[in-house]
Amino acid sequence: MDDLTGKPLLRSMIGSHIWSLFDTDTVAFKREVVAYFARGYPGWTVVKVVEPIIFLRDDRNPKK
Repeated sequence: MDDLTGKPLLRSMIGSHIWSLFDTDTVAFKREVVAYFARGYPGWTVVKVVEPIIFLRDDRNPKK
């Protein structure tokens, strides 16, 4: 559950080539995760990483 919106989060995964950066280069890991989901899930925001799951929040149509 998202603390900001109270809505359920989408659970997704990423490839091992990105996970390999998790322990060796956290800056590159974060950059690659954001880029990966920007291409595949535009408008979604990465909110939490719990290996092997990435949690995303739907920010495409926020309520006003």
